[in-house]
Amino acid sequence: MNDIAPPNGFLPVLRKRRESAWNGIDTDRVLQVLVHNLDGMVFRCAIDEQWTMHFVSDGSRELTGYCPDELEYNKVTSLEVITYPEDRAVVRRAISTAMAGSGRYRVQYRIVHRRGAVKWVLERGAVVLDEKGQRVLEGFIEDVTEQVESQRQLADAELRYRSIFEDSVVGMFQTSIDGHYLAANRALAGLYGYETPDALIAGLSDIAGRLYVEAGRREEFKTLIREHGRVTDFESEVYRRDGSRIWISEHAHVVYSPEGEALYYEGTVEDVTAQHNYRQQLEYQATHDPLTGLPNRNLLQDRLQQLLNLAQRRGTKGSLAFVDLDNFKLINDSLGHGAGDKLLVEVARRLRSCLRDTDTVARYGGDEFVLILGDDGGLSDTLHILRRVRNAIGEPVMLDGQEVRVDCSIGVSVFPDDGAELGVLLRHADAAMHHAKKLGKGQFQFYTESLNAEARDRLALDSALRRAVEQEELHVVYQPKVDARGRPFGFEALVRWESAEFGSVSPVRFIPLAEENGLIGQLTVFVLRTACREAARWRAAGHGHLRVAVNISPSLFREKDLAALVRAVLAEAGLPPENLELEITEGVLMGDVQRTLAVLNELKAMGVYIAVDDFGTGYSSLAYLKRFPIDILKVDRSFVLECDQGNGGLAITRAIVSLAHSLNLRVVAEGVEQQTQLAVLNALGCQEFQGYYFARPMPVEQIAAYLAGG
Repeated sequence: MNDIAPPNGFLPVLRKRRESAWNGIDTDRVLQVLVHNLDGMVFRCAIDEQWTMHFVSDGSRELTGYCPDELEYNKVTSLEVITYPEDRAVVRRAISTAMAGSGRYRVQYRIVHRRGAVKWVLERGAVVLDEKGQRVLEGFIEDVTEQVESQRQLADAELRYRSIFEDSVVGMFQTSIDGHYLAANRALAGLYGYETPDALIAGLSDIAGRLYVEAGRREEFKTLIREHGRVTDFESEVYRRDGSRIWISEHAHVVYSPEGEALYYEGTVEDVTAQHNYRQQLEYQATHDPLTGLPNRNLLQDRLQQLLNLAQRRGTKGSLAFVDLDNFKLINDSLGHGAGDKLLVEVARRLRSCLRDTDTVARYGGDEFVLILGDDGGLSDTLHILRRVRNAIGEPVMLDGQEVRVDCSIGVSVFPDDGAELGVLLRHADAAMHHAKKLGKGQFQFYTESLNAEARDRLALDSALRRAVEQEELHVVYQPKVDARGRPFGFEALVRWESAEFGSVSPVRFIPLAEENGLIGQLTVFVLRTACREAARWRAAGHGHLRVAVNISPSLFREKDLAALVRAVLAEAGLPPENLELEITEGVLMGDVQRTLAVLNELKAMGVYIAVDDFGTGYSSLAYLKRFPIDILKVDRSFVLECDQGNGGLAITRAIVSLAHSLNLRVVAEGVEQQTQLAVLNALGCQEFQGYYFARPMPVEQIAAYLAGG
């Protein structure tokens, strides 16, 4: 037994430590105090039938109920006697194994206390040689009853849980934070079309990518748990193993470690496909026309309100067109109601094909339809759609083997000019429609002359803008972006137009026009070059921390050389990329995602900062934001103006700031006009501010004085 300790035993061995460590210390007293105050029993015993004790510490009283004098040399009882009968062989085997091997052992067993109580103890010891060269045991015995009972209760609870888990008719799961299954029961496996839980765990290694039909749904699940600690009735459409789809409802929470670390999610899953489909069917029937499948009056009101809200936030307009079929009564009466229904279904199909995805067509009743048209493409697009509708309706239709033709009369009202409520807009559009019928069938008329006048003005403005680009009537002004105390971080470059014909033209008028007629690219390049040259001058004047922000038109993201253009402009101006900030709209993120991502990654690799402008109006999702290399979110002015009024503007602003912080993005509030707005935004955590409260856009000649504190 090479590992048996050398002679002189337990206490003498301790005394052989380095002399320097014991200088000036009463070693005997220290060892005595240490041994006799341990919470447990230190011992030396013979290796015999009774484990005859040579030495026992005072801890024996608490542990066994016997004092050391009663245990030493088996005066009253022996360790063998107080060892629980069924465990004696276990102890002897452990010591025999130690004697044949390393000499050290560890064994857990039961003893019977003097008062009859049964305790669990842990004995750790070693086979050593005593002063006479005889093999003895030296070790320590401690009470582990509480730990054993706790482990047993935990095991019992886990066994009961496992039984519930495995036999439940409800799907149950545990998933890692990063999105794979740790455990699943048979009910969940069957629900998802797998034969066993193990097959489910192996087959669904990527929950976010392979389970949910809707992209980003897993991130929404995680976000809700982060915010509320759990999710309840979290309904999602998911794929089964065979590719079929079902709707599920999840209830889940996060399980934390004692240190507060999120370990995994656990919860339940139920198949709610039948309930979901029934609810969808009821909702569809309540909001759609049963004949044509188009939205009905109920849904029309909701769609119009959405577009009105969006137009109000953006300061834009839209159109409501009332479409009435000409001679429908004649066809319906002559060919029968069945033929009339077929005609209505075909008209509905043609109307849908004429509109954009953002527009709405609804059946208002009988042979009347209503179109809600946004002004995303401006007046020219609206007129184009109306002509397309008129031409499409006028195409021949085969009804029961007979070719018939039907025209339509269209009346148009403009919101918010002609009203901001469905009833008012419909009344005005209906009046315009009747006027169109009087002028001759197959016509469309606007309720007022405002759009006709605007169309004429638009043509004149278009020509003037083209001349302005050629004759350099455009110039750039700069609005500071500051901290809460007004200290500047940089400036946003804004284009302005002083027209010889129209005077000062608002960007709200000429920027959309430039987007329509293709001049926006030239405008953007002009602003980019001008702003970068000016920022280089700030840097040379000792303001190297200032950044200049330039708005980039969505159309430029269709250009293959945008990054090359930016790189060339920076080099031409001698401006480092970190002094340039490019502002894009949410619409860019939700267009050609792969193309946009490639362009943004290329710009970000250069060192340019990327900001999302007017955030909150474009319905970007968390999943979109996380995919793109974005540095800054700019809260839209419409929310800033309402943030100090305690209404929806404050709630949306708070949500945007919280979202930005969770993604480590910087937040800029634009359009700050009041001190109360600044106080609210600063408290919410906005880092940068922009608006008339601090400074209006200023010409380049005033910037030096502004930076000097003038």
